[in-house]
Amino acid sequence: MPTGRFAPSPTGALHIGNLRTALLAWLFARSNKSDYLLRYEDLDMALVRDEHYQSQADDLAALGLHWDGKPVRQSDRSDLYLDAIRLFAQRGLTYPCYCSRKDIREASQAPNGAPAGNAGTAGHYPGTCRQLTRSEQRQRQDAGRPPAIRVRAEAIQLDFVDLLCGEQSDVVDDFVIQRNDGTPAYNLAVMVDDSLQGIQQVVRADDLLSSTVRQLFIANALDLDVPMFAHVPLVLAPTGKRLAKRDGAVTLEDRQQLGETPSQVLAMLATSLELAKPGEGVTLDQVLERFDPQLLPRGPFTLDEQYLATRSSSKSLSHKKPD
Repeated sequence: MPTGRFAPSPTGALHIGNLRTALLAWLFARSNKSDYLLRYEDLDMALVRDEHYQSQADDLAALGLHWDGKPVRQSDRSDLYLDAIRLFAQRGLTYPCYCSRKDIREASQAPNGAPAGNAGTAGHYPGTCRQLTRSEQRQRQDAGRPPAIRVRAEAIQLDFVDLLCGEQSDVVDDFVIQRNDGTPAYNLAVMVDDSLQGIQQVVRADDLLSSTVRQLFIANALDLDVPMFAHVPLVLAPTGKRLAKRDGAVTLEDRQQLGETPSQVLAMLATSLELAKPGEGVTLDQVLERFDPQLLPRGPFTLDEQYLATRSSSKSLSHKKPD
């Protein structure tokens, strides 16, 4: 059965969008009678706050989204990622990159800015450092610019089928697998972890859909198992932008301070997924019983200003089963 996972970054409290994704990952896993694992993606330690390991776990537990086994922290597994980076290097698939973000942006915007054989679409690395000689690399190193490590992807095109988004295809650019501060990059770490943890089904927000081909490239290069993917729609603020703390009462703690219970928040999340009627109280077991991936809404869910500013109008929610 396809083991699932939820992998938040402990950089802040989980907001409603995060909790909705966690619920969906739990539903996918439990509907297949499989394990649901919790992993903290905490390699960027400058942004991590210690209190949020526990606060995020507490929020999941309050909604009944219990996980199997002990939570894993990426910060405890750096050696695994460095081993994978060394394997890439041994296979001649890496090169040092001295470009800043500004350099990349300017190169990709310039006429004919993408060297032949490299992806030139927006957001893709144009290959600036790909053909540097050793002398040119030393000059940049001596100038005090530590390099990131990029893979040689050869602008390969990869295809996959997403369980919710359907057929996908994209070109893989020369992406970073190790940042210039020595930190393993997200795409590499997540693929190594998913393979080693036996994750067979990845459920995550659809803003990460475009990164999937990079992870498939890593899996193919390192002979790792490839999971199934289901990218779920985001929760948006009333402005239509991604939900953020500034948008109002967006965390479970916020909602509780306004008088809502975790059960009421769960009911709202179920309603957003069309697994409950507006104002209907549901248990997690009922939500699981109704769950069908093929019937999930495909578009983003937008929170309204009234909900973010005030307590839900339903003061008490019953738990009777639907007709």
